[in-house]
Amino acid sequence: MGSPRDLGRRHFQRQVQHDRPCHVATTADAIYITIFGNAPAASIPDFARRVLTTPEGWSLIIIGCGVGFLFAVVALCVSVVSFPLMLDRHATAIDAVRTSLRVALKNPVPIAAWGLIVAALLVLGSLPFFVGLAVVLPVLGHATWHLYRRALEPDSNPVQERPQPPKEGHRYAADFPANLVPWSRER
Repeated sequence: MGSPRDLGRRHFQRQVQHDRPCHVATTADAIYITIFGNAPAASIPDFARRVLTTPEGWSLIIIGCGVGFLFAVVALCVSVVSFPLMLDRHATAIDAVRTSLRVALKNPVPIAAWGLIVAALLVLGSLPFFVGLAVVLPVLGHATWHLYRRALEPDSNPVQERPQPPKEGHRYAADFPANLVPWSRER
């Protein structure tokens, strides 16, 4: 049958062979199977005992936290300025992600500090039964906008869109007084 590590490797290889996405749940499952094998825990107290009191459990905690940290770093680098960029300059998702990665590579220390600030504020906002997130999330959104504006200088020559002629029969709010008396309106 093989060791638990062999079972985990085979499980991971099956996931890759079947073109299944290797996302967080699959990775966590592969780590668990690699360390503990295919045998599930009998109960929640049994699982807690196995994880907190055995060397395999501590390996699971350390490896799981390390892999989770890597996922968090990738998510931060991909999204640090991508959403504001798509909103502000109507960039495509691919261009926004590429730009975000360039910003993260060019400024690793400030981006790492920003990631720690975001993580700390999210933890603090979650402590009072998640009510604090009502304050923390808008503050983080506003701060992200300023980070984006500082990291990417505004385009000095923005693309000027030509105004579209008004549609026939369409009334604009700016023409409100003239709309009251349609026969006096100049054409």
